[in-house]
Amino acid sequence: MDIEAIAFDVNGTLIEILTVDDMEEAFRAVGHLLTYQGIDLRRHEVRDLYFQTLSAQKRASAEQYPEFDAEEVWRAVIDTHATDFTRSLPPEKLAQLPVLLAETYRGVTRRRLKLYPYVRRVLSILHGRIPMAIVTDAQSSYARGELHAVGIRDFFEAVIVSGDHGYRKPDRRLFDMAVDALGVPAENTLYVGNDMFRDIFGGQNAGMQTMMFDSDQSTKIHGDTVPDHTITDHRQLLELLGLATGDMADW
Repeated sequence: MDIEAIAFDVNGTLIEILTVDDMEEAFRAVGHLLTYQGIDLRRHEVRDLYFQTLSAQKRASAEQYPEFDAEEVWRAVIDTHATDFTRSLPPEKLAQLPVLLAETYRGVTRRRLKLYPYVRRVLSILHGRIPMAIVTDAQSSYARGELHAVGIRDFFEAVIVSGDHGYRKPDRRLFDMAVDALGVPAENTLYVGNDMFRDIFGGQNAGMQTMMFDSDQSTKIHGDTVPDHTITDHRQLLELLGLATGDMADW
């Protein structure tokens, strides 16, 4: 394989994650937190405002594959329902409040967060040998903290998060950003993902080589799209790159 750099998807590829986005407990927690900011909303009101504002964001977007901005969703909720008490809060607290609400919502809705087997060991072997980046459909208020929580953030030269740009995969601009950050031609960059449409189709459309990690998440068929390689175990990536060390069956 003529590979000089690698970019990875995150959720369903490196990280096994489970969230329940419509969980009542999450909207109750956010509602209680808002109480201390002078805003009184019941959990069903918080839920409806969240999903209505998120949907409105996407409808207003001119992008083919629009991405929402979680912090802007919560900022809109705050601005619409702010009281005199809310407006009297310290400016620095008000500025950080949308981030805090986004993190609170994500934290309560998250039910699982762990690496797939062998991921950390594989990345540690690749680190320093080949430049690596992340291209993920996510929110920065979620993704960067989660990468840190599972202990792999420092392996990557660049982290491209769709929520920072207003569009999501398979938009090729996200892949192009990773290629530019890595300083390697697209044809010499491997993209590893678990979704045939967003990851494999998207990576190929950007001129990258592709590898499908066949996990239990996401779309497995998209038209006649076929990845260059398919793996079910991250150790197979090292084998394909000629970087297998010792007896990996003993890991």
